Amino acid sequence: MAGKIWSGRFRQSTDKLMEVFSTSINFDQKLFYADIKVNKAWAQALVDVNVYSQQEADLVCKTLDEIEKDFSDGKLEFSSSDEDIHSANERWLTERLGDIGARIHTGRSRNDQVVTDFRIYIREELTEIKSAVTNIQQNLVNLGEKHVETIFPGQTHLRQAQPVSLAHYLLSIFFQLERDKARCKEALKRINQMPLGSGAIAGAAFDIQRDKLAVTLGFDKILENSYDATSDRDFVTETLYICSSILLHLSRISEDFIIWSSEPFRWIEIDELYATGSSMMPQKKNPDSLELLRGKAARMIGNQVTILSLMKGVPTAYVRDLQEDKEPVFDSLEQTELCLKIFNGVIETLKIKKEKMLQSLDPALYATDMADYLVRKCVPFRKAHSIVGEIVAVAEHADIPLNKLTLSQIQKVSPLFESDVFDLFQPLASIQKRNIKGGTGPVSIKNQLDNAKTLLKA
Repeated sequence: MAGKIWSGRFRQSTDKLMEVFSTSINFDQKLFYADIKVNKAWAQALVDVNVYSQQEADLVCKTLDEIEKDFSDGKLEFSSSDEDIHSANERWLTERLGDIGARIHTGRSRNDQVVTDFRIYIREELTEIKSAVTNIQQNLVNLGEKHVETIFPGQTHLRQAQPVSLAHYLLSIFFQLERDKARCKEALKRINQMPLGSGAIAGAAFDIQRDKLAVTLGFDKILENSYDATSDRDFVTETLYICSSILLHLSRISEDFIIWSSEPFRWIEIDELYATGSSMMPQKKNPDSLELLRGKAARMIGNQVTILSLMKGVPTAYVRDLQEDKEPVFDSLEQTELCLKIFNGVIETLKIKKEKMLQSLDPALYATDMADYLVRKCVPFRKAHSIVGEIVAVAEHADIPLNKLTLSQIQKVSPLFESDVFDLFQPLASIQKRNIKGGTGPVSIKNQLDNAKTLLKA
């Protein structure tokens, strides 16, 4: 049992399989740099309660800096007694400073130490994710400005619905990601609250100046209840929801792009930088980047369900089950950031096939414009809808496009149509009617672009 930080009351060594089963150092070493920060701040806090002199605290901090450099340089080795990165850091410090190092854990539990490290780690990673989202948004705005009058057949139920500006579609992605970014900002307010000083459950027995400590570690405030501080994992479930939401959005967009780049459509082309080939078929250029993004979404959702399932059955206090919260979070944060960077590359290099989009416009897309035409002649919309439906049926029965019907064929259904009905079958004219706020008209899109730019500046 030598070297275990809790070995005093035990008389037998832990079973070897149990050693392997319970250790977390193979994954929680990702918290190393956060743990060094926390240890240095804690050492200074112990000066205020006379556990360390200022000289001793300075020596501890200097030694922790040396440990950090040695760790970065790959010069440190883990011991079988190191259950986690926190006990490893304490061992390395104690080996170098003796009793001075051994005092570092005064008034502290691994419960509040671990969760403080974890919040710092998530805070830094979410900030990076927020930045990666912003990069995509900027590229969406740049691409949107070039394609305000690029028109494609907007779809519902995977069937052509109405002519839509491509910029309008791109901005829909922008605003989805803006909500994800807002979730990051809101979550960071709750994540950036400090548990340190809460001890195991009841708070430290030393009068640590927690507010001062929070400022040192960059937290906005302290968590006010020690019981809550060490047992709560709301900040974990919230983080995983953000990752799932981002990947859910990227997955749906990836599905659009996969379809649009396929042979029946060819509206867009995925750059070779983000495509792969086939081991058998020489002609293949597969959108693997997008398919992997779609697959990663399932992984993020799985990680979120793991934590929700973990939390629903544990009592309101720290239990060892909570060791299992780290890997899903590490995985989700790292994969989300990677996915955002890959998607950003896809957007930056995306080739738009304007003519293919225009050629794909089925004249039946303008059926709603025909109904609106009748409404402007005082026909109730529901009746106008029925009349145009009949005209569409006539065209389908004759197996000709809607705009190739003769005026007399159209007037047989409704004499209210005049020769100007054929002016409706113009893509740009169709979207120009929809300059309502939030619509696909060019004026509306310009306003959306201006709003998007304002949000990016903010």
